[in-house]
Amino acid sequence: MPFSLVPDVVLDRYVQLTPAWLRERGITLLLSDLDYTLAPKSVRRPDNVLKAWIAALQAEGITMMIISNNRSPERVEEYCAELGISYQGHAGKPSPRGLLAAMEMVGVGREHTAMLGDKLLTDVLAANRAGVLALMVEPMGGAVTGWQKVLHTLQRPFKTLSPEDLRKEV
Repeated sequence: MPFSLVPDVVLDRYVQLTPAWLRERGITLLLSDLDYTLAPKSVRRPDNVLKAWIAALQAEGITMMIISNNRSPERVEEYCAELGISYQGHAGKPSPRGLLAAMEMVGVGREHTAMLGDKLLTDVLAANRAGVLALMVEPMGGAVTGWQKVLHTLQRPFKTLSPEDLRKEV
């Protein structure tokens, strides 16, 4: 399992990942973090933009699944139920076990899987350890706490090493 904090692709927001872009890379399973990746943590329900984006992925045969470290499954369950998608809770990121379990559940291999997240130390590291395409977005809602501000500052050098930077292209 490779240990790397460098994402394969850096984006501003999840909506930059179009079904065509994912298909060009052979991706049929998109795993995603929830908090700060698809919505700020304070948002309890998915908005219409997220619903439409997931519907567009599904229309193109791309399965979407949430991979969450949340201790309480309530928010994730509600969110996923409203979106009509599955989730893998208690994923243990940066361990790859949650990602591997999700791939096994769907029956999709590493070469056709991507992981989308906002944190290097959990999402990107788990993706790299699992051998899947590591996609990193800027956190929705931005850095709020002092710790988040420090963490986001520490992530900058690794983002600059990404082979593909799609920020500011939306």
